[in-house]
Amino acid sequence: MTLKHAVFTVMTPEFTLEETARLLKQLGYNGVEWRVHSLPSRPSEKPDFWRGNKATLNLETIVKEAKSVRKLTEDQGLEILGLGTYLSYKLTDDIERCMEAARIMGASSIRVSPPGYSGSENYNDLYEEAVDGFGYVEDLARQYKVRANIEIHPRGICCSASLSYRLVSNFDPDYIGVILDPGNMMMEGYENWQLGLELLGPYLSHVHVKNSAWIAENTPDGAKQWKAMVVPMREGCVSWRDVLEALDKVGYTGWLSLEDLSPGDTRAKLADGIEFLKNLEAEIGNNS
Repeated sequence: MTLKHAVFTVMTPEFTLEETARLLKQLGYNGVEWRVHSLPSRPSEKPDFWRGNKATLNLETIVKEAKSVRKLTEDQGLEILGLGTYLSYKLTDDIERCMEAARIMGASSIRVSPPGYSGSENYNDLYEEAVDGFGYVEDLARQYKVRANIEIHPRGICCSASLSYRLVSNFDPDYIGVILDPGNMMMEGYENWQLGLELLGPYLSHVHVKNSAWIAENTPDGAKQWKAMVVPMREGCVSWRDVLEALDKVGYTGWLSLEDLSPGDTRAKLADGIEFLKNLEAEIGNNS
């Protein structure tokens, strides 16, 4: 079983773009999924995943900086798997800007978010709005030859493989795709891995790799309340052996993008993550 390995740079907040690229090359990764967000005018004193993340491309200047980002990435022998934006499908000007940048960088995709779901609006209304909105996103993707991917994510209308498929099946899989995220799906939206992969078929773009678990907390009345949390790769509810075996059965040969947001030393998590995945892939390959 031979797959390609990348890192979504949300998990490398303390490293600059150049430092991140060098580190990923040293550890044996093949590519990078660059985080994209608006950057504050003043750097954060203590960068974390969400605030002051140094391994982030500035949404406002991304087109201008696209050539230099491509060069610093390629200088380390890495591919740019895609751009991890947080853009709603409604923000079409920003989506177009990121697609233009992705094309310059040689990246094949950007991430675009479908509606969230809180219960305040009817799912069916949100679904219809998303079908209409992603129609325009598909037009942009066709224009720039850059795929727009939704990520399977809790608290949204695409929290499972089947709900994601319901939305994306309205579109051409060359231009609208899905990022499988088992760690997210263990929080909400779990389905049999192989079933989901067979359903998604050509819409599967790549796979985010992290883990999560349900942790019991005591409530004042003595009952147990369960809360889903991100945990280290080897400790969660997701059996990555099962996921990789399912990927192998459907003939997947694409990207695994590490997104380990558990506490711990970043370099150690990066080193352990790729070792963990490569060992599992070798074992599965030997048993095939």
